[in-house]
Amino acid sequence: MTEIEDMKDKKILVTGASIAGPTLAYWLNRYGFNVTVAERAPELRLGGQNIDVKGPAAEIARKMGIEEAIRAQNTTEVGLRFVNTRNKTVAEFPVESSLSMTQELEILRGDLVRILYDLTKVDVEYRFGEHITQLEQTNANVNVTFSSSRSELFDLVIAAEGIGSKTRELAFAKRPEFKFLGLYTAYLTITRSATDSSWARWCNAENGIVFLLRPDNHGETRASITFTATEDEYKGLSLEEQRSALIGRIRGSGWESERLIMEINKTSDLYFDRISQVKAPEWSEGRVAIVGDAAYCATPIAGKGTDLAMTGAYILAGELYTASTYQKAFEVYEQKMRPYVEKCQQLPPGIPGLVYPRTKIGVGLLNTVVSAFGSRPAKWVFSFFGKDKKAPKQEITLPDYLNTTDRSAN
Repeated sequence: MTEIEDMKDKKILVTGASIAGPTLAYWLNRYGFNVTVAERAPELRLGGQNIDVKGPAAEIARKMGIEEAIRAQNTTEVGLRFVNTRNKTVAEFPVESSLSMTQELEILRGDLVRILYDLTKVDVEYRFGEHITQLEQTNANVNVTFSSSRSELFDLVIAAEGIGSKTRELAFAKRPEFKFLGLYTAYLTITRSATDSSWARWCNAENGIVFLLRPDNHGETRASITFTATEDEYKGLSLEEQRSALIGRIRGSGWESERLIMEINKTSDLYFDRISQVKAPEWSEGRVAIVGDAAYCATPIAGKGTDLAMTGAYILAGELYTASTYQKAFEVYEQKMRPYVEKCQQLPPGIPGLVYPRTKIGVGLLNTVVSAFGSRPAKWVFSFFGKDKKAPKQEITLPDYLNTTDRSAN
């Protein structure tokens, strides 16, 4: 019996139950694989900020039949307002503007995780509070030892973890390059106040700080604080040390910094870390592969995390379904995805220097530029030549693997 004939009986372990992992599990299960998902956390991690489902991710969502479920969980955000530290609007870009970061399918990360989990939980085995502690590869399989001390054989292991993937460290001889972007960021959920509305508010402050407050569909506000820093400036801090460092950095910076300081002191969902891209030289090692942030994190600055996670999962699953061997599937997955990843990791000019000015003069100049882009003549030009007037260009080809006639073609 050939490898391809036996493929549907393959046992595949996916680690990580965020976005890439459940998306991958859905397609693998649909193609006939036996799929298990291991998640280090004791339950679904439903925190996180706004994400957008656009481009190839939106197309994959339609293929999965979850577009309307995503639309129903819309964050209610109507667009982006740039404000100064006196909370005066500098410029505003509604959702239909080509310059707005708000997308048609805007959803909280946790809400999308829940949708993907609900879609797959009946057909896919999820193991929470479980992670890999040891991997032993042979010509026939991978012997996996879990944190619970149980051992089990799998045909393939795919790590759909975060930037600091432990499974990647266990399986890969070569470490990825981490490209630090000169920024740290903090995310937290805060109590909604009278100053919040259905608009996202972006405020530049001195000392390289950007505040961003965004509405959600749960009656709260999602806050992010991003600022310039050296790579190891806040590395290895405890949670309380993170709170103290963050408060020390934003204290006295104006706008709603005092409100945010109070929220930082009481929040239970603070996330605080460096902003770095992952540039892995290889995305597979033997019978182990990586997908999503573990392989090619583009950072929130790029705005392509959901696109990359769902697209990589879709293509990897499809190649495993159609290829004659897993080696060929891993090879073609990388050939198809790497050009798209490299494009997504190209950041807009001015990151971080121009967008995160450190001086009062720099902040004033940036606000002047933003105000010019938000003026009525500029909006007319962008609406005429922008996304409103022509269909978006296809970013990457998504093959229809289910209708592939020759499964051994690859």
